[in-house]
Amino acid sequence: MAYYQQPHDVTRLPAWQALGEHRARMNAFSMREAFANDPQRFSRFSLNQCGLLLDYSKNLIDDTTVQLLIQLAEEAGLKDSIARLFNGEQVNSTEHRAALHTALRSPIGRKLELDGVDLIPQVHRVLNQMTELVTQIHSGLWRGYTDKPITDVVNIGIGGSFLGPELVSEALRPFTQRGVRCHYLANIDGSEFRELTAVLNPETTLFIVSSKSFGTLETLKNALAARDWYLALGGPENELYKHFIAVTSNPEAAIQFGIKAKNIFPMWDWVGGRYSLWSAIGLPIALAIGIANFKELLAGAYAMDQHFTQAPLEQNMPVLMALLGIWYGNFWGAKSQAILPYDHYLRNFTKHLQQLDMESNGKSVRQDGTPVDFSTGPVIWGGVGCNGQHAYHQLLHQGTELIPADFLVPVNSFNPLADHHQWLFANCLSQSQALMHGKTREEAEKELRDQGMDEAEVQRLAPHKVIPGNRPNNMLVLNRIDPSNLGALVALYEHKVFVQSAIWGINAFDQWGVELGKELGKGVYQRLTGQLDQPASDASTQGLIDHFRDRHRG
Repeated sequence: MAYYQQPHDVTRLPAWQALGEHRARMNAFSMREAFANDPQRFSRFSLNQCGLLLDYSKNLIDDTTVQLLIQLAEEAGLKDSIARLFNGEQVNSTEHRAALHTALRSPIGRKLELDGVDLIPQVHRVLNQMTELVTQIHSGLWRGYTDKPITDVVNIGIGGSFLGPELVSEALRPFTQRGVRCHYLANIDGSEFRELTAVLNPETTLFIVSSKSFGTLETLKNALAARDWYLALGGPENELYKHFIAVTSNPEAAIQFGIKAKNIFPMWDWVGGRYSLWSAIGLPIALAIGIANFKELLAGAYAMDQHFTQAPLEQNMPVLMALLGIWYGNFWGAKSQAILPYDHYLRNFTKHLQQLDMESNGKSVRQDGTPVDFSTGPVIWGGVGCNGQHAYHQLLHQGTELIPADFLVPVNSFNPLADHHQWLFANCLSQSQALMHGKTREEAEKELRDQGMDEAEVQRLAPHKVIPGNRPNNMLVLNRIDPSNLGALVALYEHKVFVQSAIWGINAFDQWGVELGKELGKGVYQRLTGQLDQPASDASTQGLIDHFRDRHRG
């Protein structure tokens, strides 16, 4: 199969040139005036799909902007790129791989061949294997070495083997099944390990070692530490299999570790780590919320897949969000994107998107290896909305940088408390409105005069109270955070990231920058531990190694 190449230089496309000219004309555009002049602006610039309402009316756009952005997508061959992705072509050209995470949520009965093999039966065999494990643990049939049922499950993994599962299991905490507590161990930090194991009982704990290679440093070190902890507290080695399972594409290494073959769940090269929560990497999710809810999560993502592949570009939620990101990043100079969930259960959403977006689109060369001469992936940052209002929202409102923001909020809370949720929703809407509306000098002066201030004080304070407004933001509203619409929400951002990579002509599915640090880390470790006498290649690294060796008491 031919490797996937992006034939265009996006900056040379007619629509890109037209957008540059249009951008100059938009300098005087006022969202305030746009809403005042068009009572239908919300209905024209909003979409309701897959349990999600996207309001993108508070953006620096008019009809011409949208038309030109859609034209850009068409000229860049986006429809063709989407078809290649879903058909299993080698969109990851540097590693000669397809990127078929969407196959993980395809229902049984569909057919998708890769190298002559239908993947869907494989996917559902693993899903059935997951179902059997979850049923055994939830029913108490899976027992530890003292014949006690499992009460705690620890997922040992890092990157995509950690961030996605943690996000979903935390976001769906109201759906948690009783009797099993799920924990996550990612960082190679003894403090994290000690604090976690202090509350665990080896007799009733099951560890899931999630590593495609079964050789990822942090994951392997934590797995070895967990095994030593289990053995030190009396766990028999010949019953280790009752307390360790693996998700990996290297079953030989897992078996050598002490895990039985029947307790090993496969991973595939055509699933990248940051897209893997839909696979057996999602075992901790299924154990936390139950297999029926996990299947609802898959169904929600599949619904978004169908929308993405079938909806016209101008009515396509992932496409529109991606194009807005290109509009701000490439034509307005925006370097970052704020993700602001207004819900406690979505508190880890930003962390997941940081990996999904920045690891995917943090690239500086095109698919063909030529350098790009424009901005690609933005810095993703943010956090729980109300907390941010009393911290970094100040920068969004009055800072010198243009920072587009996505607000995420449910209409209904699982934990209604007095009028808290009404206030939460009101805060979210008011922040979105304030970013768009701002406060003029005249409004600031009037406000101060109404407070009884003399004119000198009014003129002194007014400049500080001016808020520019005209700051773009999207609003994503869910009825409530349930498995189906959460699946759709995560898939929405997956597809948004892919659309941007396709238009820019970069590879969203490799991460060679991540690999470099791993390679260099081995040499640094050998020097820290005295296994290698050769000095480091730069004085800074060697100086810090010497500092560590002089003072370390380990």
